Amino acid sequence: MPAELIEEALIGSSDAMTRLRLQIRRIGPHFRSVLIHGASGVGKRTAAYTLHRTSPVANGPFLTSTSGERIGYLMKLAQRGTLYCEHIDRMSLAAQDEMLTMLARGRWISDGLGAPMQACPRVIASTTQDLRTLAAAGRFRQELYNYISNVQLSVPSLSDRTEDIPLLVRYFLDGISNGQEITLFADAMAWLISYPWPGNLRELKHLIESAVFKSEGKSIDAESLAALTKAHMTPEATEQPACEPARLQDVIEKHVLYVLKNCAGNKLRAAELLGISRSTLYRMLDSCSAAAVR
Repeated sequence: MPAELIEEALIGSSDAMTRLRLQIRRIGPHFRSVLIHGASGVGKRTAAYTLHRTSPVANGPFLTSTSGERIGYLMKLAQRGTLYCEHIDRMSLAAQDEMLTMLARGRWISDGLGAPMQACPRVIASTTQDLRTLAAAGRFRQELYNYISNVQLSVPSLSDRTEDIPLLVRYFLDGISNGQEITLFADAMAWLISYPWPGNLRELKHLIESAVFKSEGKSIDAESLAALTKAHMTPEATEQPACEPARLQDVIEKHVLYVLKNCAGNKLRAAELLGISRSTLYRMLDSCSAAAVR
């Protein structure tokens, strides 16, 4: 894939995006599996597709499995291309086992005509959670984590690269304006740069589309953007959440996983910080794992 097409797929001149594009160029021609980290809406799928397009199987299929849906079937269909496992952190243990079974069959098999064929596709997975912590807690298969985590990429949040916002806004405007000149006032751009963007790129794109529609393709100011943002907020985001008591087991599980993550998966150290024995910690993690299966 030509370098200019990568530039178009992953827009931005920030250090973070420059570094990400460089990593993709280096990894693309050689990878068997890649794990992509990033918050929701940052563009993990775009990064995955760009990796596929820079790989030797760029002319093959690029298929997506969301949370492990039809994983075995899609692995067979994508055997001469790339399978993108979106939200792999949400994949059930049963789906993980199915994927491991497919991977264990070997990378190459005979097609009956004397020439070998690729049995397993290249695999790109994305996650919003720390899979190492989930694996230590028994909520993600360690063997599968080992397979997909040899090469890892991180896609930055929009709030960590605000200098890219003007480029992104112009890109989105050009894509929906149908050649019509749309005026974006200076206060609107200042508002866009100062906004925290909890929904990242996805939220920015939707907001620009809504603003263009609302303005009837004429001009966009900060006041209209702020109004649209409030209008698109869910009741949960605009109102004080009800003080609903959490189950004690949920609180314990969350705290145990938090401590384990901060200890980089070291169970002995986590048990010491929690003030419990290792056997007690193991029972708690078994309980977490059982709850995940249910």
